[in-house]
Amino acid sequence: MPGIERFDLDGAVAYARELAALRVRSVLLFGIPAAKDERASSSYDDDGIVQRTIRAIRSAAPDVLVMADCCCCEYTSHGHCGVLDAHGGVENDATVELLCRIALSYARAGADVIAPSDMMDGRVAAIRTALDGDGASDVAIMAYSAKYASAFYGPFRDAAGSAPQFGDRRGYQMDPPNAREALREIALDIEQGADIVMVKPGMPYLDVLRAARDRFDVPLAVYNVSGEYAMLKAAARNGWLDGERAVDELLTAFVRAGADIVITYFAREYAARHA
Repeated sequence: MPGIERFDLDGAVAYARELAALRVRSVLLFGIPAAKDERASSSYDDDGIVQRTIRAIRSAAPDVLVMADCCCCEYTSHGHCGVLDAHGGVENDATVELLCRIALSYARAGADVIAPSDMMDGRVAAIRTALDGDGASDVAIMAYSAKYASAFYGPFRDAAGSAPQFGDRRGYQMDPPNAREALREIALDIEQGADIVMVKPGMPYLDVLRAARDRFDVPLAVYNVSGEYAMLKAAARNGWLDGERAVDELLTAFVRAGADIVITYFAREYAARHA
């Protein structure tokens, strides 16, 4: 995507420091491992790329809040978000156990926020229990609570090599026409101990974001995903709209709909223009 790149460890640290200078003082890390396998074993490696990057950013930019995405899809050879059963389906409970191992490894590396994006049932409660039992009660959880099975994830999946090798993720991500289920999922995550809840994607789900804001008095995040970024950038490059005005309008819409936190690929661009 234009203006977006993958980083090695040093590049990620430099980027975090650049963002901090622009007053963007939080980052959300995703990792691409050197090797993948069926059980995502590299995801909880204490010397893994995300774990090393957390430590490096904490050392080089201590004022930056470090969030770490907690999922298996970048680490599995099959591209699904968890451990597969004998029939090729994702096994919920085994995946939750794996997510706890990942979360603990991130917390021990120094992450401020663990962000489970897998959509397994019960994972927030399990991660909270694991963190508290390991002395990491001050590490927050930002749950991808209403994460839809969307067409807008394509560019990220290409960059991370995380597209499912068979089937799809509709068995554990949410059905796009269903708004009421999103509110039930958010309520469950809050009950299980989520400190922040999220709606993902952003643009097609502003109604869900607004409904969540009206119902829940907790920090609310929205994820402006890769396909949304790519769509707007393509239109601007073709001269079909004023890109800068469109970005300003888009990000304002997220906040107007109720978001306290906006996760977006436009962060550096927007912050630089408004510095």
